[in-house]
Amino acid sequence: MPTITLIPGDGIGPEITEATVAIMDAAGAGLDYDEQHAGLTAFREVGDLLPETLVDSIRETKVALKGPLTTPVGEGFRSINVTLRQKFDLYQNLRPCRTIPGVRSRFSGIDLVLFRENTEGMYSGFEIYDARNGIADAIARISRAGSERIIRAAMEYATRFGKEKVTIVHKANIMKESSGLFLKTGMDLAKEYPHLKVEDRIIDNMAMQMVMYPERYEVVVTTNLFGDILSDLAAGLVGGLGLVPGANIGDDVAIFEAVHGSAPDIAGMGLANPSALLQSAIMMLRYLELDEVADRIEKALFATLAQPDLVTKDLGGPCSTEAFAENVIKHLG
Repeated sequence: MPTITLIPGDGIGPEITEATVAIMDAAGAGLDYDEQHAGLTAFREVGDLLPETLVDSIRETKVALKGPLTTPVGEGFRSINVTLRQKFDLYQNLRPCRTIPGVRSRFSGIDLVLFRENTEGMYSGFEIYDARNGIADAIARISRAGSERIIRAAMEYATRFGKEKVTIVHKANIMKESSGLFLKTGMDLAKEYPHLKVEDRIIDNMAMQMVMYPERYEVVVTTNLFGDILSDLAAGLVGGLGLVPGANIGDDVAIFEAVHGSAPDIAGMGLANPSALLQSAIMMLRYLELDEVADRIEKALFATLAQPDLVTKDLGGPCSTEAFAENVIKHLG
């Protein structure tokens, strides 16, 4: 019986986590949970945003499911998500985005996954401030090794799931050394995957392409900053951050998460939609090779989302978080 680290998170996190766990248990996932706290909740409890007990738990279980976290605003508080990614070398950020029947969105027929390099680029943390001249510098570090492993992960994913095309997104026309290295590494790797159509797009053009012809893309891979922006854009194509899952994966550890915020203004009111965290849990179950359980939950979730009278208020329905979870459980069969 696998044990995972369970991080309920802040704000609406505990509510959507409780709903997600109830659905997984009802589906027979058979998981044990080591519950740990991080973010504002942990800071209030123990004075630490990222307690060592949580880090030790993830190091032991190798897999975590994480609700949304709040990092206090102000100097001295570093993003918890970035810290976790770098601490465990979670270089793959995966954001699958696809059209869900019954959910209103501006497009149909979208089924793409975005691979974002997660540990380098503009978020490496190399910043310098020259107070005398009022100048701030940020260094976007791109390495061949870092580029190769994220692009290879995208190509392996495309191969495994029968995708035909991988799109490498860059700004090599201007950033010739850094972004150019990323593009060149990808094109060199493409020779090892002759069954795939590997193309490239400049980031600004790609942003336009994704809002005009999103159905043309299957697997998209890019650097940290570009991936951060495009992954939210992709979520907007299929209904928003409240519906899409996210995963941060390394060679030994994986953390699956809701990518939306903690929404403290509605915390405790039963208004939160657990779909994003539940879809992240589905990804986690597949990572744990519990494919049959994952498929059952996904089928039940989509059947629920297709019926307007069974969904939460953000989707136009009448249901509370708990009632929505109960509706998904009823569809498990």
